[in-house]
Amino acid sequence: MTDSFSNDLACAKKLDQSDPLKKFRDEFHFPKTKAGADQLYFAGHSLGLMPKRAKDYVNNELSAWAKYGVEGHFLGSHPWLHYHENITSSFAKLVGAKNTEVVAMNTLTVNLHCMMVSFYRPTKSRYKILIENNSFPSDKYAVDSQARFHDLDPKTTIIELAAGADGMTVSEGSILETIKKHGPELSLIMLGNCNYLSGQKFDIDKIVKAGHAVGAVVGFNLAHGAGNLHLKLHDSGADFAVWCSYKYLNSGPGGLAGAFVHERHHGKKDIPRFEGWWGHNKETRFKMGPQFEPLATTEAWQLSNPPIFQLASLRASMEIFDEAGIAELRKKGDQLTNYFSWLIQKNITNEIEIITPQSEGARGSMLCMKFTANNKNNPKAWFEKMIQAGAIMDFREPNIIRATPAPLYNSYEDVFRLVSLMKEYMNA
Repeated sequence: MTDSFSNDLACAKKLDQSDPLKKFRDEFHFPKTKAGADQLYFAGHSLGLMPKRAKDYVNNELSAWAKYGVEGHFLGSHPWLHYHENITSSFAKLVGAKNTEVVAMNTLTVNLHCMMVSFYRPTKSRYKILIENNSFPSDKYAVDSQARFHDLDPKTTIIELAAGADGMTVSEGSILETIKKHGPELSLIMLGNCNYLSGQKFDIDKIVKAGHAVGAVVGFNLAHGAGNLHLKLHDSGADFAVWCSYKYLNSGPGGLAGAFVHERHHGKKDIPRFEGWWGHNKETRFKMGPQFEPLATTEAWQLSNPPIFQLASLRASMEIFDEAGIAELRKKGDQLTNYFSWLIQKNITNEIEIITPQSEGARGSMLCMKFTANNKNNPKAWFEKMIQAGAIMDFREPNIIRATPAPLYNSYEDVFRLVSLMKEYMNA
């Protein structure tokens, strides 16, 4: 695939001309440089760009509020009572699930706790939780607090995967061996399917199979997977999954999250669950009865009626994903990230080392890069200069740069210009 690349702007322009998804770039607002040009925005793994239609969709619900008041739950073009259902089929297609297995609700860590209430059920002999190395801090806080909630010591309850020689990534063999080694004590395996720091993708199918073989429940945090990777959650047999929507899904800061519960768990009366009225049978919800009647879908895990303005913004983005298709987005994402990696290795390989695995099946779109010992720059100072020049990436102490060419809105020319600027500032 890389034999079609050349180290010049003409190559980038040619690749953009033949890009079948190029029209979607115009669906987004780009922050501007001081000179008024579009920024080179490569921070979609942290906060996605704003879809242009989001403003209209949110304003439409503000107008409905002004016009109808409480009757907006039943009137208008998108009545609020069932507004979250506008997201259902989009989420199902996005993560490879049935409509009954997904719901838009809450925020990511809230959903993670809701899932662990149901699926982390430790016993005296089977109580441990396996998580990633380099896990996102909020995930670590969540599992530690769940252990303490069950009067367990996180130090003896939480097992972290062991990184290889690079200190960042984990071999597939090591993951499966760790599951097998701790199998009799494992209650829950809770991994990201794409590590937030290294960008390494984990094989969901193999992890689910290995986890279930030792009797553990297997769930995933898809914060860096949903909207980035082509997922097939139902077919994988995963017990549950959660994800946010403000990163790759471009729903805006603090956007609503998603949850998946495999259909085999629906309707089970022995699964504990926090309950609220939005998870109640829709036919009798407003009869205000004292007994909870759970819905027979993942919607049963809902607690409260959701924020409509957040849902409106999310609907704007999910419509674009429906139009583009996650399979086509992943295809472009692989090509775009291959090009990004190829340019770095051609131009600044002695200055920056790519930590993220290079094979397409082992990563998504984000590249994690580390300053090498040869680099004489101050990493933070270099990064700040890039920001001032209009190149938006992400810095992690002490010397990590994360950058994502998002296939919905980044172009090949964006990638070429970013690497050219990186090279220029390395040599400055």
